[in-house]
Amino acid sequence: QVQLVESGGGSVQAGGSLRLSCAASGYSSYCMGWFRQAPGKEREGVASRDRILNAAYADSVKGRFTISKDSAKNTLYLQMNSLKPEDTAMYYCAAAPWCPGPSLKRTDFPYWGQGTQVTVS
Repeated sequence: QVQLVESGGGSVQAGGSLRLSCAASGYSSYCMGWFRQAPGKEREGVASRDRILNAAYADSVKGRFTISKDSAKNTLYLQMNSLKPEDTAMYYCAAAPWCPGPSLKRTDFPYWGQGTQVTVS
């Protein structure tokens, strides 16, 4: 089983920063991404990495969020700076065994964590 456990969410004032973590087990060299879902909205892609190096970001977070991975710790990160109230959502970590490149599509990821809440006021 592939297991993904998110942490690092919380409440922060607008303009502040948070770093989300996704501890992964049961896989290696997977494509990974971060998604978020706000009340009344569909789950949307935020940031994603392929199996090697390339990354993709939603237009709404470019220049503010950075996705990274520590392979030695089997952990995916999302550094979120200059947070805005519209960033408030449940954030989910996702993984896929293969991808041609970084993807922001929900259907490309068969494995999901249970989410961590981010609230920006």
